[in-house]
Amino acid sequence: MDESLENQSLTNEEEESEIVTEGSAVVHSEPSQDGSVPPKVDSEVEVLDEKVSKQIIKEGHGSKPSKYSTCFLHYRAWTKNLQHKFEDTWHEQQPIELVLGKEKKELAGLAIGVSSMKSGERALVHVGWELAYGKEGNFSFPNVPPMADLLYEVEVIGFDETKEGKARSDMTVEERIGAADRRKMDGNSLFKEEKLEEAMQQYEMAIAYMGDDFMFQLYGKYQDMALAVKNPCHLNMAACLIKLKRYDEAIGHCNIVLTEEEKNPKALFRRGKAKSELGQMESARDDFRKAQKYAPDDNAIRRELRALAEQEKAVYQKQKEMYKGMFKGKEDGAKAKSRNWLILLWHWLVSLFSRIFGRHRVKAD
Repeated sequence: MDESLENQSLTNEEEESEIVTEGSAVVHSEPSQDGSVPPKVDSEVEVLDEKVSKQIIKEGHGSKPSKYSTCFLHYRAWTKNLQHKFEDTWHEQQPIELVLGKEKKELAGLAIGVSSMKSGERALVHVGWELAYGKEGNFSFPNVPPMADLLYEVEVIGFDETKEGKARSDMTVEERIGAADRRKMDGNSLFKEEKLEEAMQQYEMAIAYMGDDFMFQLYGKYQDMALAVKNPCHLNMAACLIKLKRYDEAIGHCNIVLTEEEKNPKALFRRGKAKSELGQMESARDDFRKAQKYAPDDNAIRRELRALAEQEKAVYQKQKEMYKGMFKGKEDGAKAKSRNWLILLWHWLVSLFSRIFGRHRVKAD
């Protein structure tokens, strides 16, 4: 992409590797199963509190957060008995912020679980009703019945220690944008090292600083400053997800960018790439052509359009051969039936002449 676009994401050289060589790294970090029911976990149960226990699904790395750390996480929540899912931040593609020691009363059990987890760790956390929504439950959003024990599938994306920062709500606009930009730069460094999972954690933390509640309040130069950090994070998330073969999620991040910038060639290109991998050829071609319109000199777009044309040509040739074989089979069958009919006719004629000739011989005798 040209120079003006490089400031929105990774460098031009990195752009080539992150899309063209997406199969070079294989990391699996998607939420478990389809998310409709709690995951089945066989790991050892770790008791954290009388009412809280944890089973590790995926190991994390580094240290654990301390009190008053600002943690960024994704989770799904179910009532334990009915297995009714009442919250899913993965579905919203929006991580939440939890300040340990300052959490809401109904999240006290979750906070105990999170405080025992490392960055990147995913676990199934069991929480008793006493440290959740209590005896009365909650009848607004989320809807939780009275005295309901809960299950959380939670992943800690990362955290800021108290000495490093403060809650987003206490930050100025410049502080939030600056904190998000630092996370984005950390993510880019990890991306270069092919540490895709860790890079995605940094991008998600950056996006968490730029939540919808924050963006709705911005206008003018502050909105431009925030989008200059937020949109590249979504684009780089898409690049990581394409490498991880999680194409639907990549399309989701590109769509978020295109909602704000419908002419963004990187978003169109990466969405086209993901659609192409899903076999959505016509839609992929539309995205590539739109991207080419806004970045006419980009070689990667040309390559993808050529690859699509060659792929469609190969599919057409294969279908042609298949149909040719089908028609040839029908023709062969018709010829075989015709030959059989001629043979039968020949036998009948021979038999007829034999009878006529036999009668003539009898009369002659």
